[in-house]
Amino acid sequence: MLNNIKSSIILKTIFLHIYYDRRLNLIVYNKKIQNILDLNIRDYMRLSGRYIIGERNGYGKEYNSYNNKLLFEGEYLNGKRNGKGKQYEYGRLIFEGEYLNNKKNGYGKKYNYYSGDLIFEGEYLNGKINGKGKQYSGFGYLLYECEFLNEKKHGKGKEYNSDGEIMFEGEYLNGYRWNGKGKDHTLNYYNHNDLILEIEYLCGFRILCYGKEYIQKSGKLIYEGEYHREERYGKGKEYYDNGNLKFEGEYVHNHRKKGKRYSKYGNIKYEGEYLFGKKWNGKGYDIKGNIIYELKDGNGKIKKYNSNGEYIYEGEYVNGKRNREKNFID
Repeated sequence: MLNNIKSSIILKTIFLHIYYDRRLNLIVYNKKIQNILDLNIRDYMRLSGRYIIGERNGYGKEYNSYNNKLLFEGEYLNGKRNGKGKQYEYGRLIFEGEYLNNKKNGYGKKYNYYSGDLIFEGEYLNGKINGKGKQYSGFGYLLYECEFLNEKKHGKGKEYNSDGEIMFEGEYLNGYRWNGKGKDHTLNYYNHNDLILEIEYLCGFRILCYGKEYIQKSGKLIYEGEYHREERYGKGKEYYDNGNLKFEGEYVHNHRKKGKRYSKYGNIKYEGEYLFGKKWNGKGYDIKGNIIYELKDGNGKIKKYNSNGEYIYEGEYVNGKRNREKNFID
């Protein structure tokens, strides 16, 4: 039978061996790739100089000619991958799904080369992820459940964290959150505390950003309010580690702008304006609510009283700070 194959084919193929189940292992040379094929012998009965072995139909396998590792197994039509198939890399499964004219087309699953874990399942078109799909972390949990266009998140979708909590729900554009509501877990670069942001997006911009900030080690809430990106910006509240209110008011670029400052015991200590976090224009109070200083442009005098309300001494504020020589404790 092998003698009947034309010499032009012999030049393009090298027969390795014939299996007992009438299957043939051979190498095919062409301009693009050198592969090892595993096909039925009867498929070669019709071979000629015009129809070379690459034009195969039905089920087949492709191998790498250098290491004899499996590259693909599945269905062929007119020499091209058509139908269900599996793709391998160095013998490891990296994709299984549907093909059309040698390209991934239809439903398919993609796997991590190293771990073998599922990292995507969904629709393909012309070899790329297009349509509805689910993207996984590679550690078993779902990251995205959304629509894709040319491998990027595009259209309606949801985003999850490792605990299954929804981190975003809305619309994506070219891989970015576009319209919808979401959350971010990050660090406040200003003080390196844990930050959880609740964000509303419009045309890719954060139009409303509300967040809560926690101490990393203890997990205690120290701030909640409005943010611009990762900066405190707008109305907000600060808390002591015992949970009592420390400050409430307005912020600009992480600094207090205007508001009320309280002691750990709940009494008001200062009310007024700040400049880059320093007390600037306002009034200070003692534990009984008496005014003990008044600042203008960061300067003023302060009077100190004992628990009986008796005057002890006075000091000064200079540029928003107490005079260090008096050793005041704020």
